[in-house]
Amino acid sequence: MGKVRVRGFAVSIDGFGAGPDQSLEYPLGKGGRELHKWFYPTRTFRSMIGQDGGIDDRFARTSAEGFGAFVIGRNMFGPAGNDWGGPDWKGWWGDNPPYHAPTFILTHHPQASIVMQGGTIFHFVTEGIEAALAQAKAAAGDRDVKIGGGVSTVRQFLRAGAIDEMHLAVSPILLGRGEHLFEGIDLPALGYRVTERVSTELATHLVLTR
Repeated sequence: MGKVRVRGFAVSIDGFGAGPDQSLEYPLGKGGRELHKWFYPTRTFRSMIGQDGGIDDRFARTSAEGFGAFVIGRNMFGPAGNDWGGPDWKGWWGDNPPYHAPTFILTHHPQASIVMQGGTIFHFVTEGIEAALAQAKAAAGDRDVKIGGGVSTVRQFLRAGAIDEMHLAVSPILLGRGEHLFEGIDLPALGYRVTERVSTELATHLVLTR
């Protein structure tokens, strides 16, 4: 059976995984886009947006490859609110999202599943994280499940002790405000320890294993 992983999750030095005031204009919150500067030049990201070239970064590659299913929060699919970004909204990524696997979205607002290009199918789960993870594991089979964010979603799975491994990309910026990833969470008490640390020009990569 595969593992449950967080991969390529960017945080600021002061621990924020998203900036304040998330909106359609600022889906990562104000300043949140700066967290992902390590990712944008990579070959993995450039291929996601249909461009060639880019640097070869193994952390970027492993953040996107090898997953049989994904679990993401409501705001990772669309802007906050009940209208899903409008009647024609099908997510931030256009017709061919980068997931290419069944993707289970945590929400309080039911919606029919959406079949996208490239193998992505968005399923909307209203019964909570346990139901979403059970469905994702069943869909993934022997492959890993990725908890894709955002901050609230990762925090819920951390508190539940459901994440086996977490890769953080700590970006050299300070946000000051936003969504704090670890506030009130005792990682050592939950059994996590740092098993790898790699410093690059644009981020320090940390792997936490439980």
